[in-house]
Amino acid sequence: MEIARTFARYFVLADLIPAPKLLPFVFAIAAGLLLAGCTEGRGGPLPYDFAMPAPDAPSVVPLENDYRIAPLDKLAIKVLKMDDLTGEYNVDLAGNISLPLIGEVKAVNRTTAQLDSELTSKLGEKYLENPDVSVGIKESTSRVVTVDGAVREPGAFPTIGPTSLMRAVASAKGITEDANPHRVAVFRTVNGQRQGAAFDLVAIRRGQSPDPQLYAGDIVVVDGSSIRQAYKQILGSLPLLAIFGPL
Repeated sequence: MEIARTFARYFVLADLIPAPKLLPFVFAIAAGLLLAGCTEGRGGPLPYDFAMPAPDAPSVVPLENDYRIAPLDKLAIKVLKMDDLTGEYNVDLAGNISLPLIGEVKAVNRTTAQLDSELTSKLGEKYLENPDVSVGIKESTSRVVTVDGAVREPGAFPTIGPTSLMRAVASAKGITEDANPHRVAVFRTVNGQRQGAAFDLVAIRRGQSPDPQLYAGDIVVVDGSSIRQAYKQILGSLPLLAIFGPL
């Protein structure tokens, strides 16, 4: 009704303004009123107050039978009747796991069957008679980007396709107060070889350096005073803003 009254008021002008000049004026008024009506209401094609169904369940993609263990993977190792040896073990950045009795064992680039055989051999040499060992993958970094070091919430973050270094650090809630944002390392496996490069987050934020693209399986480590000594040694060997090169 309000729109009709408004038009009626303007149509009174028809007695004063010739029709050819009045018509564009009327069309302009009509368009303005229609736009005003759209902005005041919800509008649009999406339904409101509608209970959406649950999303599709995520598909589970099994690891390949010949999957090779990667740094920062989490392994589930079971030694029959040996609770002190049974548990979850994290592969460190250098590719090793550390077990009671036998110490450090190289795990990276091995299949679970190969690591199983290695552990069985080492335990059987001195400590156990006919040890029964099983090795499984608890968490795989091949499906995620892992962020560690001087960040607020280190962890493995699922990713579909490429992302960026800045986004990966943001997924870990940003860097800590003791972080060194000028040295952030990215580790990647290329053609079966472990490679790494260091980047400057400050320069990236200022637009002085490009934000490097990351992929599933990449590992990000932010330098800082509180990070593990093993990380310090690796980070110290990487030149700043290096291109990816063999470790």
